[in-house]
Amino acid sequence: MKIGTSIHYESLTGIASRIRDREVTSRQVTEALLDRIAHYDGRLHSAQMVLADLALDQAAAADAEIADGHWRGPLHGVPIGVKDLLWMEGLPTTGGMELLSDFRPAEDATVIRRLKEAGAVIIAKLHMTEGATLNHHPAFRRPVNPWSADHWTGVSSSGSGVAPAAGFCFGAIGSDTGGSIRMPSAANNLTGIKPTWGRVSRHGLLHLSESFDHLGPMARSAEDAAAILQAIAGADPRDPTSLIDPAPDYLTEIAQGVAGLTLGIDREFALEGMPQEIVAALENALDVFAGLGMHIKDVRFPWRDEDADQTRAMFSAEIALAHAQYFPEQAERYGSWLRATLHECLSVGGQDVARSHILRERYRGRLRALFVEVDMLLFPGLGRILPTWDAMEAIGRGEAPFDLDLVRFTSPFNVSGSPTISLPGGFTAEGLPVGIQLAGPWLAEPALIRAGFAFQRKTDFHSRHPDLDAFSH
Repeated sequence: MKIGTSIHYESLTGIASRIRDREVTSRQVTEALLDRIAHYDGRLHSAQMVLADLALDQAAAADAEIADGHWRGPLHGVPIGVKDLLWMEGLPTTGGMELLSDFRPAEDATVIRRLKEAGAVIIAKLHMTEGATLNHHPAFRRPVNPWSADHWTGVSSSGSGVAPAAGFCFGAIGSDTGGSIRMPSAANNLTGIKPTWGRVSRHGLLHLSESFDHLGPMARSAEDAAAILQAIAGADPRDPTSLIDPAPDYLTEIAQGVAGLTLGIDREFALEGMPQEIVAALENALDVFAGLGMHIKDVRFPWRDEDADQTRAMFSAEIALAHAQYFPEQAERYGSWLRATLHECLSVGGQDVARSHILRERYRGRLRALFVEVDMLLFPGLGRILPTWDAMEAIGRGEAPFDLDLVRFTSPFNVSGSPTISLPGGFTAEGLPVGIQLAGPWLAEPALIRAGFAFQRKTDFHSRHPDLDAFSH
């Protein structure tokens, strides 16, 4: 069996078919990726824990089942990474926090259980920021963007962004509370899906803000991300907030196209004041989607920048609640940025929380009304060209204010719980990725995935990869 020298950048669905047809074995693929991690991740630091023994055991089991005629589906035998805030039985689950270094859950998170049931090979637990917030804890090495060591990886699913982009796994699980699937997807040239709130069970998740948290896939294409979502979506009795609506087959209708659908854009909100490269990426996307038969409609998005401030109280109160077991009693074990943030969160008043809740419900109503007029909306993936690590660390030290444009186009859909897909949309002259984002009404994942698949059949941004051998560090 010939495995090929560039197997690490094959598509997830493609390598799954080769494993199913026994052109290659899962063990061969897994060993190749473990070798790649060993060779390159000492520079990139995407993995909190490489699960080599577990991965090889799972690969051997997959090969035996497939040889016996039992193929579980498009994740069977395929190496996947998971963000280190999902419980794995008996393994450390830190959530990026030094104070949880010894926490070993007694059971798997539902997402982990479903990946195992799908036959996936879990190759690594991936680095993330402290408590899924802005900064990495100083006890842990921050992941490095394989496109440019000087530039941000996106947060908080930083390792989940770096690992698939670097060819260490064929996809990863991220979490998203204010943009933490979509920001690292945009930063690392990936496709990320933030599903409808409740579409993916959050049982076994270390929460940041429970009514804002989402779990979803990050991969190198819409098709690959859809295959992962297919495995992890669905109702879960252990998560009472999970949706009972049956999850559709996201792959069966992926190639049906988007002709006749209506794509909305608020040009003032999405384009004005944006860097030229972001404007160019969105204008190109509009041209591509129009060429695919979509109707383009100018709309007014029912969210303005001040709404972020007005809904922050509810978010802040939930963060304080998530850390109540440890903070402020163990405040000294927190990094400086999260420690200062939690002190602020403790001061949020009840009326402010109530006001945030009311504003969220009003916004959700206005958004539902907008989605009567259009099938999906187009936005930038990030509101800025990738910042440097120096600029982001100045924010972490309190020397500069947080740039709200970074989450301007992501956080509104955590507030609403609406599904979104982040897609590679282009590159700057310096070679930095530029992302675009589509958002739809609740449970619109099939249409968003079809749109992402159609866009990627007309563009090649998603098929470009960083050159790790030429990587400057």
